[in-house]
Amino acid sequence: MNLSVMDVIKEKLKLLPDNPGVYIMLDCYGNVIYVGKARILKNRVRQYFHNSPKPEKVTKMVENISDFNYIITSSEIDALALENNLIKKYKPKYNILLKDDKTYPYIKVDLREKFPNFYITRKIKKDGCKYFGPYMGGISCKDILETLQLTFAVRLCHTKITSAPHRECLNYHIGRCTAPCAFKISEEDYAVRVKKAVDFLDGNLAEAQSVLKNKMLAAADNENFELALDYKNKLGMIAKLEGKRITSLNKFIDVDVIAYATNKLYSAASVLVTRKGIMQGGSSFALDEAHISDSEALTAFIVQYYQNHEIPSEIVVEEFCEKELLQSYFKKIFDKNVEITVAKQGDKFRLLQMAEQNAGEYLEKSVDKIKHKDDMTVNACKRLQELLGLKRYPRRMECYDISNISGVDKVGSMVVFVDGDADRSSYRRFKIKTVEGANDFASLQEVLLRRLNKLGTDEEERFPKPDLIIIDGGKGQLSAVNEIFREKRIDGIELVSLAKREEEVFTLNSDESVKISHRDYALKMLQRIRDEAHRFAITYFRNIHSKRNLSSVLNEIPGVGKVKRMALLEKFGTLDKIMAADESELMQCSGVSETLARKIKDYLNDNL
Repeated sequence: MNLSVMDVIKEKLKLLPDNPGVYIMLDCYGNVIYVGKARILKNRVRQYFHNSPKPEKVTKMVENISDFNYIITSSEIDALALENNLIKKYKPKYNILLKDDKTYPYIKVDLREKFPNFYITRKIKKDGCKYFGPYMGGISCKDILETLQLTFAVRLCHTKITSAPHRECLNYHIGRCTAPCAFKISEEDYAVRVKKAVDFLDGNLAEAQSVLKNKMLAAADNENFELALDYKNKLGMIAKLEGKRITSLNKFIDVDVIAYATNKLYSAASVLVTRKGIMQGGSSFALDEAHISDSEALTAFIVQYYQNHEIPSEIVVEEFCEKELLQSYFKKIFDKNVEITVAKQGDKFRLLQMAEQNAGEYLEKSVDKIKHKDDMTVNACKRLQELLGLKRYPRRMECYDISNISGVDKVGSMVVFVDGDADRSSYRRFKIKTVEGANDFASLQEVLLRRLNKLGTDEEERFPKPDLIIIDGGKGQLSAVNEIFREKRIDGIELVSLAKREEEVFTLNSDESVKISHRDYALKMLQRIRDEAHRFAITYFRNIHSKRNLSSVLNEIPGVGKVKRMALLEKFGTLDKIMAADESELMQCSGVSETLARKIKDYLNDNL
């Protein structure tokens, strides 16, 4: 940090207010490298620049600060919410960024319907429906649904129940469904079955065990051993659920247990999930952040985690957690009363100890993995800047590729890496509109022109200016794109291309290519972004090509007009998916009756 930068920072520190708010740390290129919230901005921001001992990760971050900004908020809760939004927007490299957006499956049912159906979903919405789960730790949602069907004969399909009866499907004839769509059961009798199914999902397993055991014995007596084995497997799954029950926990309370472990450079968090008194399983996360305190790190993790996961009625945490702040945050942002509990004894304390052990073990195993990831991402970006003589650190890199067959269905792809890591939410696809035939150079020019036209407009907020653009190809592709750069008078974006054959990098600074060792992480990163752009373009091309062919095939089936063709295209997307669908799945499309579904299946089977 040079003297002039430090002088500017010292002057800005004097002007910091006593209000709560969010502070934004910037590097020498103006990139946001850290976002934090504060109850008192003046006190928190000054802490970074005091000579007092700080965690190693914080020290590294401070060395890269060239400026900072701040936003005043009305409360610390608002600051916490704004901090989370800005982290999602800027993806600062020194904040916690949960890359594992894995969501677990739930079983959903809408009890307001006359004949509710049960099905799997991974998204929870405020839609008045009832959700059960998440199911993890070796418990299969599919097995749960099959158990509901075998035991209570409730429907799992999405068939619309209309004023005219449908024909019964196979599940009715084998006793797995009561066929409400065919008017084979009254609304009252079906409601009794639904209530029993809901009781089972709520953890009352006894009736299902009894019914399945009787069916298993009957099947064995009739020497239907394959069916008896299926019943036995379902009983085993229920026994596994029963074995995860925590007897002293209130079966109506949903609890998440969260622990945090750190070695002052890297951290880990572990989440154990309990629903209806049954331990569902857990997840662990490796964290790489620059928080001054463990309490802030844990709070930031919890806020990010519950952007993509169900919020329980209670969260058990360690003593240093910002309990009151989180409770207020969940109430204000999600309108949900969440009890934050610091457990010191009993089952919840034992669960917390288990989570702490999981977090500690995961951290120990993850340190080398995190270091390796740093080498493959941030350090590889620094290395690439050095090898190619780039004027600035290539924080945001965009790579482009073109895909077509003989000039048909031409498409382009744009993939984005931030600090050497894929930012999939920023990927974009392009249909080539102005180019005739298989002209990759002209196609690249069209794509880059459309992309660069967004700079300096209102859309630049969604499409930030990249530091480096990478083209999949050699000198020819690089020259073609450079023509667009000159035409648009682009400044501040550097341009290179990566040729596949020898993995040479071409730049605008020299006629000679730059050859990087195949062992170098900088080249490996370039290969990753190039291969990702190619994969993304090929996938888009196949989708378009498949849909075009699918539309022409559907057009040949009697009874499939424009509206039904569009409904099938929207639901299934590809010919392979339609061919794999059964009649009941086809009937979920608007206007597709049982008769037409059978016609579609027969036509595809006979002609393809």
